[in-house]
Amino acid sequence: MSEQTSTATTTESSPAQPSVIRRFLSGSAGRNIGLIIALLLIVVVGWITAGDRFMNVENFITIIRFGSILGVIAIGMTFVITAGGIDLSVGSVMGLASVVASLSWIQTAATGSTWLLVVVVAIAVGGLVGLINGLVIAYGRVVPFIATLAMLVAARGLAEIFSDRHSQIVSVTGFLNFFRSDFIGVPWLIWIFVLAAVVGWFLLARTTYGRRTVAIGGNHEASRLAGLKVKRHTVSLYVLSGLAAGIAGVMILARTTAGISTHGQLYELDAIAAVVVGGTLLVGGRGTIVGTVLGVLIFSTLTNVFTQNNLNTSVQAVVKGIIIVVAVLLQQRFAKGSSRSTT
Repeated sequence: MSEQTSTATTTESSPAQPSVIRRFLSGSAGRNIGLIIALLLIVVVGWITAGDRFMNVENFITIIRFGSILGVIAIGMTFVITAGGIDLSVGSVMGLASVVASLSWIQTAATGSTWLLVVVVAIAVGGLVGLINGLVIAYGRVVPFIATLAMLVAARGLAEIFSDRHSQIVSVTGFLNFFRSDFIGVPWLIWIFVLAAVVGWFLLARTTYGRRTVAIGGNHEASRLAGLKVKRHTVSLYVLSGLAAGIAGVMILARTTAGISTHGQLYELDAIAAVVVGGTLLVGGRGTIVGTVLGVLIFSTLTNVFTQNNLNTSVQAVVKGIIIVVAVLLQQRFAKGSSRSTT
């Protein structure tokens, strides 16, 4: 009798184990499969509503090319958010990089030497702004939201001053010829996105740098006490985000052949949305490049479906908002379930 009572007591006191399905869904593989299913459902809707106008190779290339610039920014944003930060300046930095790289004297120097000068200048501008963000946040102890919000305004203002609010047409022949070409039928903008995704995935998932990023996002103070150079690492993350914005500046120059101060408006919000929908926690401690790429493709495909069906952009914005809210709610639900299973 006492053995039965002891057994019953032990059974009642032990926490309920999560089901296999729940553990799978809360894992990275389950989240990615869910994103792939969501993407396929959007494709099916596009096929049903737009027919052959949607379901063709050229349109799919257009979808990926459209999302490639946002994708590069979102990859940089993934690192920052994984570490528990935020970067609201990336859209403005992209615009500033495109303007500075297309200044007349930069183009003249590039024409006399190499078109790669345009690329280097744009990326350098992004890296410099990222360095300023990182120093202000890590060593100035300014909240990332406030610091990058201030840079959002400042970078946009600088872009307007440098360009005098005029479009600066790119006339560097080598630059234009390169980005008008393709490799095995795929535009270079897409290849840049693919390369950024592969490098980002390797850096976050397979290196010490990535593990430190996750650790800092999970517990900032514990990481510091464990001996991690938290401030230095934080600076490097914002430099990385700035470099991504600079690369995006090159890409927008290639796509539009003009440096304009308004380039990149609201890109920071779209990037954050793609990162969150992809499964990276807004509070930090978990990040996924694969999920971010899928999040970018989901929003890019959704935009294409709306365009193919001549639907109002306001409705598209509402749908995006709903998707973001659902993604955050699911994050909270699975996070709670995971914490219960580990206690």
